[in-house]
Amino acid sequence: MKNKIYIILILISAFMLNLEAQSPVVAPAQKKPVILTGGTIHTGTGQVIENGVVAFSGGKLTFVGKNTDYKGDKTSSEVIDVAGKHVYPGLIFPNTSLGLVEISGVDVTVDNRETGDLNPNVRSIVAYNTDSHVIPVVRSNGVLIAQIVPVGTLLPGTSTIVQLDAWNWKDAIYKADNGIQMGWPRKSAQTGRGGAGFQLAPATGESNYTRNVELLEKIFSDAVAYAAVEKPKDRNLRLEALKGLFDGTKTLFVSAPEPKGIIAAISFAKRYGVKKIVLTGADESAWMVKDFLKENNIPVILAHVHALPRFDYSDTRLPFKLAAMFHKEGIQVGLTYSNQAYGYNLPFVAGQTVAYGLTKEEALQTITLNNAKILGIDDVTGSLEAGKDANIVVSTGDILDMMSNNIEYAFITGRNINLDNKHKQLYRRFREKYNQKAE
Repeated sequence: MKNKIYIILILISAFMLNLEAQSPVVAPAQKKPVILTGGTIHTGTGQVIENGVVAFSGGKLTFVGKNTDYKGDKTSSEVIDVAGKHVYPGLIFPNTSLGLVEISGVDVTVDNRETGDLNPNVRSIVAYNTDSHVIPVVRSNGVLIAQIVPVGTLLPGTSTIVQLDAWNWKDAIYKADNGIQMGWPRKSAQTGRGGAGFQLAPATGESNYTRNVELLEKIFSDAVAYAAVEKPKDRNLRLEALKGLFDGTKTLFVSAPEPKGIIAAISFAKRYGVKKIVLTGADESAWMVKDFLKENNIPVILAHVHALPRFDYSDTRLPFKLAAMFHKEGIQVGLTYSNQAYGYNLPFVAGQTVAYGLTKEEALQTITLNNAKILGIDDVTGSLEAGKDANIVVSTGDILDMMSNNIEYAFITGRNINLDNKHKQLYRRFREKYNQKAE
């Protein structure tokens, strides 16, 4: 029996080493200026530049404009001809467990949750696995930045924004501890269907709902008082983590599954002086309180574009239409994908919205500049503008169209990223297998 166990362990170790050997190597820092010339540039601001030039040096964009307007020195730069191709800002994947979950059905590969209801001090970044084989798959479809969030009940923890090409979690940090996640409790039983991708909080009943709200009231009251003390005698890590909500250095990302809960959660946060609030996991329940969201200037992150509508009586295409509907109401809207393992579909859910009210450039903004604004990183990324980080994607076709999307180059802060992944490796392996059989 022991021999069998040892053999199994050896096989598992060999399998893991084989997987590790197939991980793309992290790209080195940019060494010389790079110029992408001749492509169609989609800046992420709504502007499209034909026959354009994107130049970057030291990881920063130095020029974005027409070929005829570029006066820089090409002799000392690496010039890449991208004529006939499309150049985009790197895509941004918010509100995801990417790097925290490898195989959802295998407990030891899942590290996105802590025990307990009130864990604002839990930092998702320390559990982030840069060697995850999901990351290269997502990255190879143009997703270069992600917001890594913990999951749980009331206050599951603190999220961090990462860039998706790093040796370890410290190297991966793009903006550390940018937000606190809050799940508002649900009082009543679910109405309508959950649908693919929906993860609704279980109904807690009147008494438990009241108890949970009281827990939130208590910790936020304590946090406000704690934040008012310049040098607390006894340091409280939970209250310390919440301080940034009251001075605007952190954002409160609210998840609430029903219209009344959305109003209650946002009203609660504003009552305690939270400066920045975002509604995550939004769906048609958020649309029911659109006037309240607009009045309070609350951005939304839609998570269920490729899903069934919530209610039986809903328009069957409503999930496709919501992005355009929020946009037309003047509510800032970003997109995510509900399942981190399939995050490579992020550009395609944006593309889905084009047939239902958004222009292509507006759809692109929902996964670039809008998400950057919502996450508070639009000063450094989200669009192709001089002075911002050189986070760039080059596709031979339309990045929003799954039939023509084909990422040829990707740069993170000017570093030319390896776009290989396990899917491509398996494709090459079995293509060769059947080529050999055909000979």
